[in-house]
Amino acid sequence: MGSLSIWHWLIVLVIIMMVFGTKKLRNMGSDLGGAVKGFKEGIKEGSAEAPGADAAKKTIDVEVQRKS
Repeated sequence: MGSLSIWHWLIVLVIIMMVFGTKKLRNMGSDLGGAVKGFKEGIKEGSAEAPGADAAKKTIDVEVQRKS
């Protein structure tokens, strides 16, 4: 009774398809896919243009000596 079988999930899927319709579900899926794709492209552009990323690569480690 604690877990749902495949038949429970199929019944839930049929009810969702009856309520929303297949066309609306297909449109929602393509909209969600486009949003995820746009988000990924924005992340790639943002990390490529980050001003701090170049500065970290050009850091030179030096050792300071005191005059005596």
